[in-house]
Amino acid sequence: MLEQLRQTCRELLEEKKADVIIGYGQDTEGPGTHPVFITKPEDVAQLVWSDRCFANLTVYLTNKLILATYCRPAVIVKGCDARALVVLEKDSQVNRETMTAIGLACAGVGEPRAAKCAACDVHMPRHTDLVIGEVENAPVAPSPRYAALEEFMMKTPPERLQYWLGELSRCVKCYACRQVCPMCYCERCLADKNRPTCIDTSAHLKGNFAWQITRAFHQAARCVGCDECTRVCPAGIDLRLLNLSLARAAEANFAFRPGLDRDAAPAVGSYSLQDKENFIQ
Repeated sequence: MLEQLRQTCRELLEEKKADVIIGYGQDTEGPGTHPVFITKPEDVAQLVWSDRCFANLTVYLTNKLILATYCRPAVIVKGCDARALVVLEKDSQVNRETMTAIGLACAGVGEPRAAKCAACDVHMPRHTDLVIGEVENAPVAPSPRYAALEEFMMKTPPERLQYWLGELSRCVKCYACRQVCPMCYCERCLADKNRPTCIDTSAHLKGNFAWQITRAFHQAARCVGCDECTRVCPAGIDLRLLNLSLARAAEANFAFRPGLDRDAAPAVGSYSLQDKENFIQ
């Protein structure tokens, strides 16, 4: 599978179908990986593929510097990452005609398998230009998509509040969750505006609540569940629970899951006579 990936990327560069390959490279120390930008056919040997390839590389497709440097990027995506491409296209943030999406079959990353991978049902990337490999050792019956959220919702409201008071009190406002998210592509984030100040920039509980809740609502019906925000959080906050809550609401009320159907209209900004209205009092 790795050799097929390298050969495919070599051909894309040699035939001038891509200016750069955005993929995974091996860390010099340890088993981890990091993003690499390959521009020469002879450098494709730097590309790797393993269960340590966590990053959602589509985040680089909205980087202004990268877009100014490379007109025809090719990006390597897993199933969850490929969903991000669909959302970015719907948001008019990427031009699919000038890029190549290389899908890799993925049975899940992380040891042990990450919680989000245990519930994954998109092991084969969709809406990519090509797919490499076959899925091996994928769970026959994935865990329920919202199992973690349902377990959390068994707590009483006061218990849930105490949980988030404890979690968000540890937030240091580093904004790693924002920087790693493909859907956070605003040139100037609401959290950075100070005329007027919309969200307190200090890392205290009030400002942390405002920041994380605002960001979660901005991801409503857009988050594809790559869980990069949770992985990179230096404080270890399980931000996935916030995203799962809004994802379940979008699916329950609008039968919508972002990134699965390239032809579906976004849940936010579209209207259907079949939309539920039970929230109207």
